[in-house]
Amino acid sequence: MENLDIHYFGEVQLSYQRKKSQITKITSSRMASDYIRSLYPEGQINHRESMYVIYLNNSNKIIGYYHLSSGGITGTLVDVRLVFQGALLTNSVAMILAHNHPSGTLKASSADKAITKKISIAGESLDIKLLDHIIVTEDSYFSFADENLL
Repeated sequence: MENLDIHYFGEVQLSYQRKKSQITKITSSRMASDYIRSLYPEGQINHRESMYVIYLNNSNKIIGYYHLSSGGITGTLVDVRLVFQGALLTNSVAMILAHNHPSGTLKASSADKAITKKISIAGESLDIKLLDHIIVTEDSYFSFADENLL
């Protein structure tokens, strides 16, 4: 094996800086949906679909959130690797997936169900639990956990 110059390759650096603010503990799907709704800029929740991930510690306190993607009126992309990149970077033990339905419908689509299952299964191997997937509208929400779909 030939000797490699360690300076030939770039160094991978991971960092996360927590804001010095009060940490909120999520105790219900309603509380989570209210927090999620607050992440959308005013007037944007009905504009286009956006996906967020809420990262939690072992006490279900919010470590941080990640705006994963914004799409069109009827969908957005979800890269499972990016979901877990944030979870690993923040040392999360749990997370909540969340997105809006600009149409106002609270029905989970087959794509919503499929990505929820995929992320839940991926999380099991990393010991990172998907606690819920919440669909929000301007004034209501749908919780996969409340409907026993997790």
